[in-house]
Amino acid sequence: MAVTTYELSHFVNDLRRITGETDDPRAIISALRPLARQLALAKTWLTKQHYHCDAEQGFGAHLLHEEPDHTLAVFAGAWLPGRGAPPHNHGTWAVVAGVDGDETNVFWTRVDDGSRAGYAELRKQSEKVFGPGHVVSFVPESIHSVVNATDRVTVSLHVYGKHVNYTDRFGFDPERNLAMPFKVKVD
Repeated sequence: MAVTTYELSHFVNDLRRITGETDDPRAIISALRPLARQLALAKTWLTKQHYHCDAEQGFGAHLLHEEPDHTLAVFAGAWLPGRGAPPHNHGTWAVVAGVDGDETNVFWTRVDDGSRAGYAELRKQSEKVFGPGHVVSFVPESIHSVVNATDRVTVSLHVYGKHVNYTDRFGFDPERNLAMPFKVKVD
């Protein structure tokens, strides 16, 4: 029987296969981008729960899949109107695909050498609005911020090499030149 709809279980099997063939983040990202887009547009996994946001955090992080060793984590991210996430890295490779609504990603470059604990100088590099079916990807050291500039909750699909709360990732305050550990509340 032919598969006519791309399901989360199919994506997870493809994710396992791809990461079993290589550990090169760029090769993994390249192979996953079209598959993440396909899953995001299929919306076979999307439920009303995935639109729930934590008001304090400004977004919701809904775990869809994670391997027992915390690798290969897949999330639905929901963003409150006018809210988002400050500049941050992931500490792992990442592929993000738009599902419902537009989200603005700001890409940052770290200009200091990273030698001072708790200190980081960032420079804004570019900005782009991503909508349904658009895909953005990151190597572990990439830094970006996200904002939902719309008037309704938006949703995106996030795929990580490792659950982000189990990496050495940082959130950044570019106005105060601060770098601090960055963890998210997960549903």
